[in-house]
Amino acid sequence: MFLACLIFMMGIVVIVHEYGHYLAGRAFGAAVESFSIGFGSPIYERKDKRGTRWRINWIPLGGFVKFAGEAQTAGDIGKIEGGLVGRPYPDLSVGQRSIVSLAGPLANFVLASVIFALMIGTFGRPNVEIGVYAVNDGAPAAMAGMEAGDIVVSANGKPVKMASDIQLAVMLNPGTPVNFVVRRDDVERTLVITPKEMVRENEVGQMVPQGTIGVSLASVSVQAPTRYNPVEAVGQGVIQTGKTIEQTVTMLSRIITGRMSVHTMSGPVGIGDVSRRIVNRVWSQEDVSVGTRISELFWMLLGMCASISVGIGFFNLLPLPVLDGGHLVFNAYEALTGRHLPEKVQEVSLTFGLILLLGMVVVITWGDVIETGLFGSGSG
Repeated sequence: MFLACLIFMMGIVVIVHEYGHYLAGRAFGAAVESFSIGFGSPIYERKDKRGTRWRINWIPLGGFVKFAGEAQTAGDIGKIEGGLVGRPYPDLSVGQRSIVSLAGPLANFVLASVIFALMIGTFGRPNVEIGVYAVNDGAPAAMAGMEAGDIVVSANGKPVKMASDIQLAVMLNPGTPVNFVVRRDDVERTLVITPKEMVRENEVGQMVPQGTIGVSLASVSVQAPTRYNPVEAVGQGVIQTGKTIEQTVTMLSRIITGRMSVHTMSGPVGIGDVSRRIVNRVWSQEDVSVGTRISELFWMLLGMCASISVGIGFFNLLPLPVLDGGHLVFNAYEALTGRHLPEKVQEVSLTFGLILLLGMVVVITWGDVIETGLFGSGSG
């Protein structure tokens, strides 16, 4: 079941991303050499009447669309595959190639918006008052004057409607003062608390570096959720996607500036471990019917799928030569100068970008492996 769930999430996100590129390229008449899910040699392959190879490969990590004449690696430069119906990719205008590059991430953002809209339309927005159940001695919250029994009204200027609103504000701001408005004895007070980053257990049992203020939270009162009609739900889905992109940008900026650990980021191993833990946790509820467990698992993993889709869409916009953002940089150079980037520069850039990307994958994957607990608690 864990493997089925993981393939479900990653497969949908990858297919949607690559299909976005494919549709945009086809709209401009580009010849498509291959549409591949995964990497390595193919498990399954067929060729359509336009000469495009549709492939499912052995290594289930990502995927790609290869247009005729598109330089995805240094070895592709100057090569144009024959026997395909359509225009070589270099013959497209700068604007058209830029739209093709943007289409993949945009498709991910659209997928996330649809999923968020479906969830919000089904369940609404929660309206819960979150209170402080306990404050750890010597913790940042205690030093700032937060007390058990306080009701948290807002965190970092944003209203608190559920516990995750507080957890997110704390997680994204280690070492940065955060304004909390709390209600105590019907009087609102502003407390400035600086979260401290430490390796601790997250909500699914992984040991990860996270910001903490040293409090336990509890729901004080639960009101009826805010409901939306289908049109409003779509708007809320777009808004939620925008918020998730904003959170991603904030986290990445914190990592780049050294204010958050690089191990805060997760790759396929980390995503797989989280999904495994979610499946185990939901399925271990023996007092809950199978139908209820399946429903709960479906919605939890669908929410994860939306977050992963935003992450993959945003990651591909980074200006690394092997990513969509790197192609946009190449296109910007061509638009400004009126000529293609020199082939030698492209070769060096693509090679360097690939090495940098592989380095990032190794670092993130090592952090993911530590978080799984395979080598102990991970606190070292």
